[in-house]
Amino acid sequence: MVQFDLKARTLDFTVMVMNFVETLPDTRATRIISDQILRSSSSVGANYRAARRSKSQRDFINKLKIVEEETDETQYWLEVLQRRRCGSEETLHQLLTEANELLSIFVSSINTAKANLVAENRKKS
Repeated sequence: MVQFDLKARTLDFTVMVMNFVETLPDTRATRIISDQILRSSSSVGANYRAARRSKSQRDFINKLKIVEEETDETQYWLEVLQRRRCGSEETLHQLLTEANELLSIFVSSINTAKANLVAENRKKS
């Protein structure tokens, strides 16, 4: 997935996770993990969109921190499924790679936004 448009990329990620979850065996454990991973992966895109509409730099950073947390949680559940050998190894690898790339982008964006906020506050002083 080599898209720079994060709005589309996070949406695609959610759909990929949804499609993957539908292929998992119907056991008690996978049902619980499926619910968790569906919530966290769909929250990535939804909260990213909210961050784009933030009212201030601080609001943007706070909302992007939520995106970071949800991406990290999704990555965790994918790792659990990988450890249990549930689902396609190839698809899990793709999803983990994408989650890791998204997480790196969000962390970098948070760090840049924080640096910009500090610089802006110094200008005002």
